[in-house]
Amino acid sequence: MNLGKNAALWIVVALLLFALFNLFQGPTSQGGQQQMSYTDFLAQVETGQIQTVTIKGQEIVGKYRDGQNFSTLRMEDPDLLKTLRNNGVRVDVAPLDDGVSLGSILISWFPMLLLIGVWIFLFRQMQGGGGGKAMGFGKSKAKLLTEKQGRVTFDDVAGVDEAKEELQEVVEFLRDPQKFQRLGGKIPKGCLLVGPPGTGKTLLARAVAGEANVPFFTISGSDFVEMFVGVGASRVRDMFEQGKKNAPCLIFIDEIDAVGRHRGAGMGGGNDEREQTLNQMLVEMDGFEANEGVIIIAATNRPDVLDQALLRPGRFDRQVTVPNPDILGRETILKVHLRKVPVAPDVEPRVIARGTPGFSGAALANLVNEAALLAARAGKRVVTMADFENAKDKVMMGAERRSMVMSDDEKEMTAYHEAGHALVGLHVKGNDPLHKVTIIPRGRALGVTMNLPERDRLGYKVMEMKARLAMMFGGRLAEEIIYGPENVTTGAGNDIQQATNMARAMVMEYGMSDKLGRLRYVSRQDDPFSYGGGGNNGLTVSGATQKMIDDEVRALIEEAEAEARRVLTEHRDQLELITRALLEYETLSGDEVNTLLDKGSLDRSDDSGKGSGSVHSSIPTTGKTKSPSDDADDAAPDGPAEPQPES
Repeated sequence: MNLGKNAALWIVVALLLFALFNLFQGPTSQGGQQQMSYTDFLAQVETGQIQTVTIKGQEIVGKYRDGQNFSTLRMEDPDLLKTLRNNGVRVDVAPLDDGVSLGSILISWFPMLLLIGVWIFLFRQMQGGGGGKAMGFGKSKAKLLTEKQGRVTFDDVAGVDEAKEELQEVVEFLRDPQKFQRLGGKIPKGCLLVGPPGTGKTLLARAVAGEANVPFFTISGSDFVEMFVGVGASRVRDMFEQGKKNAPCLIFIDEIDAVGRHRGAGMGGGNDEREQTLNQMLVEMDGFEANEGVIIIAATNRPDVLDQALLRPGRFDRQVTVPNPDILGRETILKVHLRKVPVAPDVEPRVIARGTPGFSGAALANLVNEAALLAARAGKRVVTMADFENAKDKVMMGAERRSMVMSDDEKEMTAYHEAGHALVGLHVKGNDPLHKVTIIPRGRALGVTMNLPERDRLGYKVMEMKARLAMMFGGRLAEEIIYGPENVTTGAGNDIQQATNMARAMVMEYGMSDKLGRLRYVSRQDDPFSYGGGGNNGLTVSGATQKMIDDEVRALIEEAEAEARRVLTEHRDQLELITRALLEYETLSGDEVNTLLDKGSLDRSDDSGKGSGSVHSSIPTTGKTKSPSDDADDAAPDGPAEPQPES
């Protein structure tokens, strides 16, 4: 292809050079001709100075006896030939040129051809593709993927078993349509994949095409919408025509909410174009003409904004939910991604899955990639469990800020704060198991205490929420017990904010207050459309009710604070023990904290990368009366890095 284009280009260049050569060299091709008048010509003939002449129509070209050339124009002179013969001049006659040379044609048409070429080029650039033809403005931009290489099947998709079961019927229909048509069954014309970003909706659609081994067209919803009204509708028609030619086939429309939003909700010409595109799509999916063998699969994370006509039976008959995977799904997804990574024997996908609640499939793939990058940076041959832990902390909390300079007082204050969180979380029943506590700054926090559930949490009990409230105040009360009330820092700002929001939700949303009953309350600031009588979201809070709510929230906070204070006071020695270990090792796992509290010591002498020696409960406590540095600000240690409860 490139060779042919280059050859054509050189041919055009050669023709242009030939035309220019004829243009500039043609008049002087005879080499130094002398123009003379007809009278002088006759005088030169009579004096015998001219040797030969050539008559070409009205033009006479000749040569002197000394070899010089001349030319003149002929007049109506009947005695010219007689005069030439009498003076011994040789006479030749040349025919006239009746044809038109190629060079003259190119020269005359070159400006027009140049304008036509520029116009075609600008038109193709303005319409942005359209099948690669100048008049293909309304052609579909759908790409056909046959996937002879890199084919995706259901084996490559994990963590969404229910969605795969829903789509398995589509695969069976594409493989054997007669199986369903014998009993009068009709396959759904459209399947809408709904789920958060990164859950694998596009991968599922490719897997359906790979399993059925049929042509797979893919296009984005934004590819239909153009500046000119009617272009999107034309592209929809062309897309379905291509689908009919390749039936049975799949057409996958990603981000369909770009073109399928509610009609009549906007203004202007751009909205008219989008609505015409949507109308054409509705007609093509379920109109007078049946599109047998063409199945539409669309994906969106905003099903609430789609037009109702698009979701009715006969168009998108099925809505397949593709949620974030649970702990079993995350484990399966990790095993799929770990196939491509050399891992050490200590890597446990179950533990990684347990420590990544709420992660999507894309987030888990990114986690595996980050772990591989960390291992490669350290020059390792395999990826270890420590690399996965570091990658998880980096993704969830940010990179370590080891370059951050902290004074000894600030570091000790942070250690007491995080030790308080960890200790209360261990002794108050209802908290999730302790996973890790660290005083290494990450992101905006100077330290982090992380609790992870044994399984995915779908809801929280009253006891569990009160236990979490107590744990949130463990850091602040540890500072107060060790340094005194006048020396507490702003480090508990985030803890107090989370605790207040949780207690308010317990009272106003979850019906966990006996005084206020099992009702949902909404303040005017939260629901400005509930005009005094209570909106759709709940009862509007009056002045008296607001005071009751504040009293109940305060009671929950004071109860949690009292419980945390009791634990820290009764187990003061364990608080000191965890703090000393944090100051020495900076990071402790949940198992290490439990070992430390059970045995009273923690030995890491065999771990060359994390110091040596033991921590014992007999280590004297220093600096209990020291005040924190004046540089402490709102970037002080945050509370437990755990998701908020969901209703």
